[in-house]
Amino acid sequence: MFDYGFFKFDSKSELLDKAIEYWNPGKTRFWQDAGIDLVIDRREGYFLYDMSGRRLIDLHLNGGTYNFGHRNPELVATLKSALDYFDMGNHWFPSVARAAFAEKLVKTAPGMKYAIFGAGGAEAVEIALKTARYATKRRKIVSIVKGYHGHSGLSVATGDERFSKLFLADRPEEFTQVPFNDTDALERALRGRDVAAFIIETIPATYGFPLPNDGYLKACQEICRRYGTLYIADEVQTGLMRTGVMWGWQSYGLSPDVFVTGKGLGGGIYPISACVVTEQSGAWQHEDGAAHISTSGGSELGCVVGHQVIDILQRPELIANVHSVADYFQRALTEIMAANSDIFVGIRQRGVILGLEFDHPEGAVAVSRALYEHGVWAIFSSLDKRVLQFKPGLLLDAATCQEIVERFEAAIPRARSLLRNPRRAA
Repeated sequence: MFDYGFFKFDSKSELLDKAIEYWNPGKTRFWQDAGIDLVIDRREGYFLYDMSGRRLIDLHLNGGTYNFGHRNPELVATLKSALDYFDMGNHWFPSVARAAFAEKLVKTAPGMKYAIFGAGGAEAVEIALKTARYATKRRKIVSIVKGYHGHSGLSVATGDERFSKLFLADRPEEFTQVPFNDTDALERALRGRDVAAFIIETIPATYGFPLPNDGYLKACQEICRRYGTLYIADEVQTGLMRTGVMWGWQSYGLSPDVFVTGKGLGGGIYPISACVVTEQSGAWQHEDGAAHISTSGGSELGCVVGHQVIDILQRPELIANVHSVADYFQRALTEIMAANSDIFVGIRQRGVILGLEFDHPEGAVAVSRALYEHGVWAIFSSLDKRVLQFKPGLLLDAATCQEIVERFEAAIPRARSLLRNPRRAA
């Protein structure tokens, strides 16, 4: 019996059956077919516990949502304290919490003027695209091939066909994609001076964290300026110190017209996202401040938590730890790769953003499964299954880093076996 007080299940299998019947049959069956029978129960720090009691180290972090770990005590205390005074608030009126958090957020990004809040990353992208259309009086949006910016109406149209073909909304002809690391293709797409925005993740996550070529992002920004197109930096997964600085675009010397953030902005405690804009690009707020409204966007509780998240991110000891963790994994993984070069062939890294390349079309799927069996949860890239998304937390300690490396090294033979004998995976 699993008794949570408010929920009760006789067994894990009963829970899985109900998930298939009432929640999402496709997702539930996908993981069962992949040999991942995880149902997250207790969670604490960088550790997850299955309903069976099995412990896993979390290297997925739900895309960086849990940068500080699960149920971070400082953020839990912040939310509990906020509940003594605040609730979600009323989005129609000025708010102490929203004004304070907006100021805090804008001041992390010189050149920016306003923070416009949403509840999730896709909503922040929606705001960004609408902002660009207003500012330029154009309709077209350009993104990269195999990009991903969310699952809602406008945002899903910027992503890979896998995500857009079922629900493509708006006008598909208004959305164009160009290859990553190809400035000539971008210039051709913008040459007609009819493109409102070019949106790109600073390091494309769902694509497997391919790194931008030297000068690529800066050149993209310059091309956008040349043709009157807004440059939108999607920082939902690359922001909040994961590259070693607050925003990934800062590490590349950029000055975007708009950037978006989400996931870890609420510390995994309360959902909140933001679209941060320059004064010029955000001028629509003077004309009609209600042109975008969101009942849950900028919840006052979320703003209190987000304010504390930014405080924590700016502490010198956290910044030093991020660099220490990044250096440790760079050295350790390079050694493991040298010893297993038959399958482990590349490391894509910027700070604690890492994509590990394997020499097989489904290489990262096998490694993800092998790591799961060895007590580590890391997910493969949806749009390049050769690449494992390896996402260490910002507050990881040395002992946990060492344990991750030992478990990763121990999982390699199992991954090799899975790749050689996929039919014997069970």
